[in-house]
Amino acid sequence: MNLTRKKSVERSIADTEEPEHRLKKNLTALDLTVFGVGVIIGAGIFVYTGQVAATNSGPAIALSFAIAGLACALAALCYAEFASTVPVAGSAYTFSYATFGEFVAWIIGWDLALEFTVGAAALSVGFSGYLQSVLAGTPFEIPDAIASVETGSINLPAIVISLLVMLVLIGGIKLSSRINQVVVAIKLAVVAIVIVMGIGYVKVANYTPFIPDSQPSPSGDGGDFWSSTLISSLFGLEPAVYGVAGVIAGASIVFFAFIGFDVVATTAEETVNPQRNVPIGILGSLAIVTGLYIAVSLIITGMQSYTEIDPSDAAPLATAFTAVGQDWIGDVIAIGACIGLTVVVMILMMGQTRVAFAMARDGLLPPVLSKVHPKYGTPYVITLITGTGVALMSGFVPFATLGHLVSIGTLFAFVLVSIGVVVLRRTRPDLPRAFRAPAVGVVATLSVLLCGYLMLNLTGETWVRFGVWMLIGIVVYFAYGARRSNLAREEAAAKAG
Repeated sequence: MNLTRKKSVERSIADTEEPEHRLKKNLTALDLTVFGVGVIIGAGIFVYTGQVAATNSGPAIALSFAIAGLACALAALCYAEFASTVPVAGSAYTFSYATFGEFVAWIIGWDLALEFTVGAAALSVGFSGYLQSVLAGTPFEIPDAIASVETGSINLPAIVISLLVMLVLIGGIKLSSRINQVVVAIKLAVVAIVIVMGIGYVKVANYTPFIPDSQPSPSGDGGDFWSSTLISSLFGLEPAVYGVAGVIAGASIVFFAFIGFDVVATTAEETVNPQRNVPIGILGSLAIVTGLYIAVSLIITGMQSYTEIDPSDAAPLATAFTAVGQDWIGDVIAIGACIGLTVVVMILMMGQTRVAFAMARDGLLPPVLSKVHPKYGTPYVITLITGTGVALMSGFVPFATLGHLVSIGTLFAFVLVSIGVVVLRRTRPDLPRAFRAPAVGVVATLSVLLCGYLMLNLTGETWVRFGVWMLIGIVVYFAYGARRSNLAREEAAAKAG
């Protein structure tokens, strides 16, 4: 069994022209930039800002966002080069198939399924939290029993939004793009309100100390592997919060806020002039949101002392304005965030369907998953399956568990892409590259080191769950994909011949 068989770049591109698997090319550089901004500005900023400031970083959460943004920027340069060289659906999965071979490609594809599917579920839960904030005190207030799994038995709003988004995605990529453009405008307006209206309520005293002194972890677990960061367990460090270590750990958590720019790479096959437009979409969207995140985090921690922020608050931006007597601003933010989070769910779900579509087209998953709708030109079968999975996950799993899993899955994908871009430079220097990452060796090395370090700052529990998911993926590969992939069938036919 050949685990390193590679699918050439030329073949990957040729497969996109097969009539039964052809996706419509509708997206422009503007569409991709808006897609990127739309998916990145989500629960990470609307939910994690308060949680991480209160439990890990204090006012220095702005530094946590800056560190996470730097890690993403390094990986984004590698993604941009790959996407301009291999403009095919599948993102890191397709890139890995051309550089590392089939087994690693499967691993990264399985990992992306974790990132996008669990990410969409987490954002659905975030939507539910803001919806409850909007409806609280009205005749339409959602009963606790169906509002979340923490207070009841099911999160019904999260399930409903997941299924509605699924139907929009089946309706076509351009329809999704148009909806996204409108909602992104709403989200940017919300962020602008937070910055412009909030700056007048900032108290400089709340920034002192900017990096709070390190303190023992309040969990009282005494270094329990499950709840401690992996780096603490490996080196026997006492679990702590705040301080420089807290800022780094906070960066590992708020990294969740940046997931999604890699979704732009999954739409390369549906993009007009992808060699030019995909790099613009990836780098442009990341630059915009990093600046906005830092600004918002400084405003929120300036309005409220980090010691007064409730880490379990599902709508911390709205609460910050309510705390200073501006309830109407809090309501506007809650409504805008509620609307905005629907698009993040949509784009993450779209990313998963495109990766699974590419894997099915290669024979690593059942071929039925690569069927394209005759009218809408979308992979409707895998979209139906993904939407159902996201709905079930968001309805029964807490937000924090989902968020940590997304972060580790995304960081792992970034590590492989960063290594892969260097490998492809050496193995296929002849390929045309519309975009070339500057000082690629340095950029890729720094990306691997920083992303790897952020992974070590996630909890042992997160690592165990990630390991179990990857083991399941390996079993599925050897039970199905290793024998039924297109390349495996061709090898078998050649031997028989």
